[in-house]
Parts: sequence; C-alpha cells; structure tokens
Amino acid sequence: MPINILMPALSPTMEKGNLAKWLKKEGDKVKSGDVIAEIETDKATMEVEAVDEGTIAKILVPEGTQDVPVNDVIAVLAGDGEDVKAAGAGVASAPPKPAAAAEAPAAAKPAPAPAPSPAPAAKAAAPAAAAPAPQATAPAAQTNGHGRIFSSPLARRLAKEAGIELARINGSGPHGRVIARDVEQAKSGKGLKAPAAAPAGAPAIAPGMSDKQIRALYEDGSYEVIPHDGMRRTIAQRLTASVQTIPHFYLTMDCNIDLLVKAREEINAAAPKDKDGKPAYKLSVNDFVIKALALALQRIPNANVSWTEAGMLKHRHSDVGVAVAMPGGLITPIIRKAETKPVSVISAEMKDFAARARARKLKPEEYQGGTTAVSNLGMYGIKDFTAVINPPHATILAVGASEERAIVKSGKIEAAQMMSVTLSCDHRAVDGALGAELLGAFKKLIENPVMMVV
Repeated sequence: MPINILMPALSPTMEKGNLAKWLKKEGDKVKSGDVIAEIETDKATMEVEAVDEGTIAKILVPEGTQDVPVNDVIAVLAGDGEDVKAAGAGVASAPPKPAAAAEAPAAAKPAPAPAPSPAPAAKAAAPAAAAPAPQATAPAAQTNGHGRIFSSPLARRLAKEAGIELARINGSGPHGRVIARDVEQAKSGKGLKAPAAAPAGAPAIAPGMSDKQIRALYEDGSYEVIPHDGMRRTIAQRLTASVQTIPHFYLTMDCNIDLLVKAREEINAAAPKDKDGKPAYKLSVNDFVIKALALALQRIPNANVSWTEAGMLKHRHSDVGVAVAMPGGLITPIIRKAETKPVSVISAEMKDFAARARARKLKPEEYQGGTTAVSNLGMYGIKDFTAVINPPHATILAVGASEERAIVKSGKIEAAQMMSVTLSCDHRAVDGALGAELLGAFKKLIENPVMMVV
C-alpha cells in the first residue's frame, strides 16, 4: 500500500514551512535514514530523512513551494515490491496539491475552507483572511481546505514583490482565485479586505496606520518595497507579544572589569597552539558574561524561572541564550547547562553556533527554550540599552561596550575599564528586589573572574 510522506513538524511550534529542495526524484529508491528533502523554517534550513523504505512514486509539492502546512502530503512512496506506477496513479484519491505548488485547473472545485480558529495572541496583529470589506464586490478568495489561498504563480510573485498578504486580496478569478489583475488593484488599495478582528481574550492593540496610509506619505518611486520573510514576521510577532503581555522593568549597573580584561589576556596568551600556531581558544568578554550570568542564576535560583498561568517553572540549570545577528534578523542559540561548563567550552560552542546560525543551519532544539538570554551590542560601541524579553524567559541581560572611565576609588580619581549592563525583568516572575539580587550576583562574578572557577 502506498505510503504518504507528510510535511514534518521540525519544532513544537512549527505550523508551516518552505519545501526548499528535493534531494530525491520520482523513481528513486530510498531507505530509512536517507535525506530526501530540505525544509526551510523561519529560522533554519533542515534536512528531512526518510522513515520508510521504498521508491518515490509521486512528488506532490515541487521544490520552492512556500508555506506548506505541517502534515500536508508532499510525496507518495511505493513500498518494496509494489507497482510504482500504480502507486503514483493512485494519488488522485489523495488530498489535492497545495495551491502554491502548481496551477490548479480553473474548473477544479476547491474543498470547503474549515472554520477559522482563533489566532494566538502573538499573531493578533497580523493581517488574516476576513470577510470582504463592504465596498468589495469580488468573491472571497477560496482555499484548498488547508487554509491556503488559491492563486496563480504570477499573482503570488507580484504579491510577494509588493509586500501584500495574499489572504487580504479579493480574488476575481474562477472560484475566487487571486490573479495578477487583483494584485495590481491591491497595490493601489483597491480590493483589499480589512484585517481580521483580534480574537476574544487577545490583548487589545491600538490601530496603526495601514500600508496604504503609510505609502501615501512618500512620493512614488522614492522607496523600494522589500517583502518580509518568515524570520522577520516571526520576530515582529514574538516581540510585539512580549512588550504587550510581559510587564518589563529594567535595572542597570556599572561593572569594573579591569581584573576580567587582565585575566582574559593572560588566559588567551597561555592557550596551547597547534602545529600552525593557531591557539586552541580565544576567549571574549562575552564568554565570561555568559558564564557569570549562568552562575548568578544558580546563586539566586528564584530568578531562574519562567512564568506560566498554572505556576512558576523553577529551572535547575542555567540555559543561557545568546542573541546572534544574521541576515534579515537574529536568532538566540542556547548554551545548555552553562553553569557547569568552562569558559573555553562556552567560547567554542558560541563560535560554532554563530557560524551555523548565519548559515541558517541550527536545529530547533539549539535555539528553542532556555532560561535567560544575553544581548551584547558592545562591539558596536553602544554604551547601554534595554533588551526585550524573549518568552518564555523571565530575564535578559543587555551588555554595553567596555570603555575607560574615570572612577573615584579611596577618594582618588582613577581610570578603570567599565562596562554597563541592564537587566530586563518580567515583573510577574521577578520582582524588583529579586532582580537586583541577581544583577548584584552577576556584578560580583564579572568583577572577580577567579570566583567563576571556585
């Protein structure tokens, strides 16, 4: 019996992904463990392995298809000894191809769209399919039974270039299909649906300016529209939800890192070298920051928590996320059990994470979860700043540049290497005094690095 190959869920929160590339073609034999395709999520590109053995009888979703829902059938596998042609021919009885994968015949009757479920609070501000605005007379765009919009390839390309959500465009083609003409009208604000109302229980969001209102402020031809990719949309949704649902407060301290700078220089100078003279490690100030924050959370365990409505999650280990800039956004790989690792190991892990993050090769388990995070803009010369908490964390440490400043010591003015840090706290989980204790513990450790090995 033919075996359906489904769009995999590569993380607990994944709802859809892009089928970037097929590594096998129709007629190829595969065995369990073979890599058959590459899937792009908003954060990474991941390989998909075959679970069963057999022959690829039919590929339903071509490579390059975007926003394929999890558990959609993407290909059919003929089992050992099974007629491959017959298995491929039997696909007609399987669920239809996603509309984004290929042109659907004009006469094809789409399956009825399921009743929309309430969007999560994190996505309440995102435009979504809704009833047509009163002035729209065109039929509503139809879906393929999975909430996907029927549209022509040209319409999809034009909509992407214009930065317009297909779900907001009224389709005038057969069965409400979105065609190129509809996108051209949408560019001028015609035939656009109103954004869906926020679901009951979602945080109230003040109405902002529409795309049309914003563009009207600027002369035509004076700007370029760069469509949002999945990563940018996810960052926007998560951080909007964070500032709207998490009561932030901020604590700032100045840290004297003279001893840290001296210790770092001595440790790096003493690092063993290979035959080419390359040192085994080269520690950065940020590596010490990660270690100090991890140990501080162990000393102030009531701050090593995550808020849930049912109760507080008090974590046993310090899993420290570190913000890494990458093209189009940022990602936060996590140093697991950072309190147990030498600074040299933390440094090596961060170098590996940073390289793979920029290549979008991180696995979901390498950037999801964690108990706190570090965001360091010191390398850009930023003295101090506040960072937005990344749920489900209850804290994030914003680290500024280290610089020589004049300080008063024993009644005398001296020069010292100083670094400002700001701790953002979720007031539901970490009160002011508790946050101050945590930041104080961090300050003691970062100012006396020898304490990190005791």
